[in-house]
Amino acid sequence: MPHPAPAHPAPASPFRQPRAVWAVAFACVVSFMGIGLVDPILPALAEQLEATKAQVSLLFTSYLVVTAVAMLVTGWVSSRLGAKRTLVLGLALVVVFALAAGSSSTIGQIVGFRAGWGLGNALFIATSLAVIVASSSGGFAGAIVLYETALGVGIAAGPLVGGLLGDLSWRGPFIGVSVLMTVALVATLVLLPPTPRPEHPSSLGAPLAALRHRGLATMGVTGLLYNWGFFTLLAHSPFLMHLDAVRLGLVFFGWGLLVALFSVFVAPRLQRAFGTSRTLLVNFALLALDLAVIGFGVDSPAVVVVAVVVAGAFIGINNTLVTQAVMMVAPVERPVASATYGFVRFLGGGLAPFAAGLLAEAHGDDVAFWVGAGAVLLALVVFATGRRLVDAADARMAQAHEPVDAGTEAVQGMESLQGGGEIAAPQPPEGRLSR
Repeated sequence: MPHPAPAHPAPASPFRQPRAVWAVAFACVVSFMGIGLVDPILPALAEQLEATKAQVSLLFTSYLVVTAVAMLVTGWVSSRLGAKRTLVLGLALVVVFALAAGSSSTIGQIVGFRAGWGLGNALFIATSLAVIVASSSGGFAGAIVLYETALGVGIAAGPLVGGLLGDLSWRGPFIGVSVLMTVALVATLVLLPPTPRPEHPSSLGAPLAALRHRGLATMGVTGLLYNWGFFTLLAHSPFLMHLDAVRLGLVFFGWGLLVALFSVFVAPRLQRAFGTSRTLLVNFALLALDLAVIGFGVDSPAVVVVAVVVAGAFIGINNTLVTQAVMMVAPVERPVASATYGFVRFLGGGLAPFAAGLLAEAHGDDVAFWVGAGAVLLALVVFATGRRLVDAADARMAQAHEPVDAGTEAVQGMESLQGGGEIAAPQPPEGRLSR
């Protein structure tokens, strides 16, 4: 006799996907590699192009500030062009501007082309997760796991690939990204079917209008100050280690690995055990302490290396839980909240590297990191003013007995590294975290 069907069939593997999903996932890996890709070549750029630390730091500033501003319009663009066209446009811009940066002869040219790269990346990340969710064969949860995996691989591998290619030439990482993104672009054009346009186009002014809400404004300022410390570390610490490109790549590979692991596995467990607010308040204090250690140890490369790698743990926790806090307290739709938060926080992330370079040149490297530590402490204070809103949202989630999905939380946290993305999923009741 035939065996009865199981009451709870095993879920489909998130890694058994159509080729279109794999094409977009590969592009996601390359895109998120861009976070730490240039770190190992910063000292080489400064030396070979005869640039100051502040000038080299503009590679981060131009990229992040343009990404911040673009976050205000990517939803408007994608709702009119459709997801696939927006995705292709973003990939094409990254291919062109990354290749142009690798072909440059001055630091000013590279800074300018990095700005164009930031625009392309903003368009890509605004739609990549939505496309994976819509095309995935494993449902929403399976798509989240696949996207989370792509993020983790990209963040961890970026510095290592940048170090290996940068050891050959500082042009290597830029040209390498252009080549890989060209492969992703062709695969996306060929394998991804056309996607329909949304029925209701997004409003151009919605992200800025959302800042009128106290909770979202408070979390946005928190993100701005936190990212001031984060990108001070990311952009300025390579100059203090006195390592070649390959060794710098290995250091930041360790950093990226901790960012990914603590975002995915540790942050959700700490949240369940201690709550969002308590975890973040302690974590802000620990990150500020870590930056202060670098400030006091700027003359010891070993101290800087250890502190940078350890900071990956604190950054991973913050990226997950701060973004969750934004979504929990924001009284607007998730795509609008994500765009608003991405705009504000990336302004801090973009201005911090250039400011750190100027401070280091005028007052010493230690001052740049003490200012970064002070910014994170100020983020702690600002977050504390909105703690009641976060605690109330935590309580509503607990009353609803909603399970914690580590994969979903990790995606929201890692999204915050690049400014968020639009997930085509039903919106939760007001005040609860989107799952």
